[in-house]
Amino acid sequence: MLCFRLFCLCLFALQTQLLCAAERNIVFFITDDESPTLGCYGDHVAVSPNIDGLAKDGTLFKNAFATTASCSASRSVVMTGVHNHLNGQYGHEHAFHHFFSFADVISLSLPRALADAGYRTGHIGKMHVAPEEVYHFETYLKANERNTVAMAETCRDFISQQDDRPFFLYFAPSDPHRGPKEDDASSLELKPNLFGNQPGKKEFPGIQEVFFDPAKVPVPSFLPDTPECRAELAQYYQACARIDQGLGRLIEILKAAGVYEKTLIVFTSDHGIAMPGAKTTVYEPGLRVPFVVRNPYEEKRGVVSQAMISHVDITPSLLDFAVALDREKNRPKNWKNPEEYWKERGERQTENRAGGHKFNAYHGRSWLQILGAPDAAHNEAIYASHTFHEIQMYYPMRVIRDKKYKLIWNLADGLPFPFASDLWAAPTWQAQYRLGPNAPYGHRTVGEYIHRPRFELYDMEHDPEESVNLASDPHFASVLADYQKRLQDFQSKMQDPWISKWEYE
Repeated sequence: MLCFRLFCLCLFALQTQLLCAAERNIVFFITDDESPTLGCYGDHVAVSPNIDGLAKDGTLFKNAFATTASCSASRSVVMTGVHNHLNGQYGHEHAFHHFFSFADVISLSLPRALADAGYRTGHIGKMHVAPEEVYHFETYLKANERNTVAMAETCRDFISQQDDRPFFLYFAPSDPHRGPKEDDASSLELKPNLFGNQPGKKEFPGIQEVFFDPAKVPVPSFLPDTPECRAELAQYYQACARIDQGLGRLIEILKAAGVYEKTLIVFTSDHGIAMPGAKTTVYEPGLRVPFVVRNPYEEKRGVVSQAMISHVDITPSLLDFAVALDREKNRPKNWKNPEEYWKERGERQTENRAGGHKFNAYHGRSWLQILGAPDAAHNEAIYASHTFHEIQMYYPMRVIRDKKYKLIWNLADGLPFPFASDLWAAPTWQAQYRLGPNAPYGHRTVGEYIHRPRFELYDMEHDPEESVNLASDPHFASVLADYQKRLQDFQSKMQDPWISKWEYE
């Protein structure tokens, strides 16, 4: 009789756990090359009512940063909670670039950890990391990645599925990434990129395109105020408005399925806008990202947080929400030694699966506990770790940035800064490049943009636009030395192979 009662109690506890877990769904919405150009961030031109509404009903982070302004490398950090210099995704995964994450990072992989915690996992849109075994999802959905409304509709059955398991949906449109087409209707000699928009002002099915007047778009201070730049910004804003409509439709579907009040929604981008001076750099426009979180179980809404958070914090935070994070060890509760995983699969050690690293803890920390707390702090500083974009673009940079200062170490300062192929061709850049090395480009000249000093030190309190490099100013010699030491300490703690460059270069 006692055994029977114990069995019933255990069964009841298990059923209760499943019931609770089924209510903790997760939608992770990550755009492609989008800066915080949204109404909720004070942009008066952006058309973003759905994202703005999400911010009013959740927490908006004013100081959210990517760890690298490069697509594959950034997404690998998002989905592992480990800096890309350690996880092995040094640059692009696709085509001949051929960068892969180490196979043993499977022990920390976000979709794998959530699946082990009882989640059904779904992916739609851009993946751009490898190998698939490491970043495996149970369900892969397909739709036009430039039509977020169609993407949302494709997710309807996945969201509405009758299943005791909670769901994790990774929603990754390709907007507002630059596209392969130019606006041939433009009167400019250098035709603006369409940023994925339809030529001739055509509309995608289900989308009500929003068109912007180049004369009225704001030009960020890091860019030149030229007709070419304005024309491209108008296309960019149009692509961003299309993203917002997709989020709106996705919310409608969540509500119709009766799970909106049981679903955490995170909205962010892999890094900043696809413009020279932002993407592929470690300047603020490249690393700063929009970041809005709506936790249905958080009572305080409409919170604006000044806490510094990083993309490396995402995986532990989502696992924390899923009650699947071992907070003491900062890794999945069901963490499995990768050696055991591969052994169970009958695979022998025939290749370099780990690069000499042990993937047994996250670099980032959960921000779940500070949602709803506008004055709460999180990271004392954030770090960036960029090495490649395309395979031709070797230009390692390391960054430490807190609320006072920012130090950039350009490890390959003797080389000209390499351009992503699409950014080199961008009319915004080419119009100025044709004018010669002394032509202005934001706060720099064309020549200064191409040729970087070894160290860049900026006063983020008084010079948030990074216009004056203090690294060679003797008045800041002690500050420079302090931040160099802190950067080295970070590299040592995070097992950055490039730390050796301090010694022999």
